[in-house]
Order: sequence, then C-alpha cells, then structure tokens
Amino acid sequence: MGPDNRLSGGEAFHKISPGFCDGMTVDEDGNIWSSAGDGVHCIAPDGHLMGKIRTPRHVANLTFGEVRRNRLFIGASDTLLAIFLDRRGVPFP
Repeated sequence: MGPDNRLSGGEAFHKISPGFCDGMTVDEDGNIWSSAGDGVHCIAPDGHLMGKIRTPRHVANLTFGEVRRNRLFIGASDTLLAIFLDRRGVPFP
C-alpha cells in the first residue's frame, strides 16, 4: 500500500498462456494450480511455470479431493477429469 492507501507495485506474478485463469487451487508446498486454455498449469511460489497437465478441453475450475487430498479434479468444458498426483492440496477449515 502506498501512503494514500492505494495499491502499489503491480508487477505481474505469472501470465497464463494460452487462455486465462478461470479457477485455481493451492497445494501444501504453496504451488498454484491454475486453469488454462491447454489444461492445468502448476506455478511455483516465485511465479515460474513448473509444468502442465494437458487436457483435451478448456479447463474452467479445479480442486484437490479424496481422503489424502492428492487427487486433482478438473472441470473441463463438458467433462470432469481426475488425476492422482504426488502433491496434496491445502486443507480447508
């Protein structure tokens, strides 16, 4: 915040490409899992792209689930996809 209570800075954290971020979730390591035009992008806390899960449809939203929170559920257009990962989602209260 600046002295006049306005936000300052404004540097981009990460640019989703192709497409844009419509939904996201976070894992226990602080990585951001974001929807994108070509699937799911995993973004490190410092903003660099760690990897992608490519999907046949545009992704709208995603969340971690199952008992261990290590399954990523992906809402993609008219399809629900799921994949087990070696990461766990952050527990919600």
